[in-house]
Amino acid sequence: MFLAKVIGNLWATRKYESLEGSSFRIIQPINSNHQNTGSPLIAVDTVGAGSGEIVVYITASEAVIPLPVDMAPVDASIVAIVDSLYTDKNLKN
Repeated sequence: MFLAKVIGNLWATRKYESLEGSSFRIIQPINSNHQNTGSPLIAVDTVGAGSGEIVVYITASEAVIPLPVDMAPVDASIVAIVDSLYTDKNLKN
């Protein structure tokens, strides 16, 4: 599982049949200090995340698990919205 920030939405006029009704978000991977850690990617939103929210996402074949289908061409899925994030740095302040 990885952290990311939702930076946008993606609309598709045509989708793979098993993804009909799914929402897509553009996410920026980040670390626990909210610093960017790679290039933005597109993920299926399974939790209703909004722009600017910090989320947890999964990749690879596990990305299909939260979907209500057996198989879909998905490389990343948002599986949680982060309410708060505490690190050792936060505890020292």
